Amino acid sequence: MKQGISTGSCAALAAKGAAQLLFNAEQVSDVDIPLPDGDRLHWPLIEQRYTSNGAAAVVVKDAGNDPDVTHGARIEVLVKKREDEEIRFYAGKGVGVVSLPGLALEVGEAAINPVPRKMIASALREVTGQGLDVTVSVECGEELAQKTFNPKLGIKGGISILGTSGRVRPFSSEALRDSLKCALDICAASGTRAPVMTPGNIGRQAASRYFKLAEQQLVEVSNEWGFVLEKSLDYSFEKLLLIGHPGKLGKLAMQQWQTHSAHSDSALDYVAGLASAMLKRSFAPQNTVEGFFMHGLEQTERRVVADVLAKEINTAIKAAFNPGWQSAVMLINLKGELLGSHGSLECWQ
Repeated sequence: MKQGISTGSCAALAAKGAAQLLFNAEQVSDVDIPLPDGDRLHWPLIEQRYTSNGAAAVVVKDAGNDPDVTHGARIEVLVKKREDEEIRFYAGKGVGVVSLPGLALEVGEAAINPVPRKMIASALREVTGQGLDVTVSVECGEELAQKTFNPKLGIKGGISILGTSGRVRPFSSEALRDSLKCALDICAASGTRAPVMTPGNIGRQAASRYFKLAEQQLVEVSNEWGFVLEKSLDYSFEKLLLIGHPGKLGKLAMQQWQTHSAHSDSALDYVAGLASAMLKRSFAPQNTVEGFFMHGLEQTERRVVADVLAKEINTAIKAAFNPGWQSAVMLINLKGELLGSHGSLECWQ
């Protein structure tokens, strides 16, 4: 599958192209830059021009076969000379600004992550040793940011400039994991000791319905449960609550920590087998876990089965990651209604 390049690589390429024009009057059609692993990346420029106080260049992001929201975005970098040798970074239109503590960047800083900053600086130093003001802009970045974790992370005004290797490997989840690490950083920095984790929107709405939570207390994990639970060991979290649908969280009881359907089995057979063993009866075939709970089980049976499933999930989490965790699991249907739970929910109420 076709690899792509990160937004950090795009910014570094554009920065070097702008510097070549500003310092050497070089009109070039493509640029090459060093990557963090010592390799080099060669890529075309879309535009290169002088400005009233410097020079700018544009690169178009290509995510390859990865489903990245920034694929096709125009990333522009403006460079302007300084009197010293320092390189400073600024957010142009479409690039976010950090508004909450806990990230690798200070509040008020442009959301250009540390590795992309190093990449940009290394690319610029191949052209000049002079200080520069570097402003990164992304066309339609404010709209693109609404499809990312940035609003929840307190990054306002646009997207983040990301990347740890400079490349994007198809379906590597690298950008998602970067964002999840940021979410955990913010959660910890806000003083949270009892985070709530959920796969996505249905769980988030249920969490808000049943509990009074601080905004940074809730972490939307998507399918990256193994990654997030492992990373959680690095923080001083005392308690942990998982809220989600049994079709998703049931996979954790099966020790499947990446719950995307492409990387895990359906939880339906597991849930049906658990219910059959408990209730000592067979069930009519169902196509989904939701269908099994809402149509295959009697109303009085749902809570019994959901409570036991929640216990199995909790047991698997503790066994795999931290036996000492004071964790709890809450299972909901697709309407966000409580099916069952295991563990004390008191500290979140």
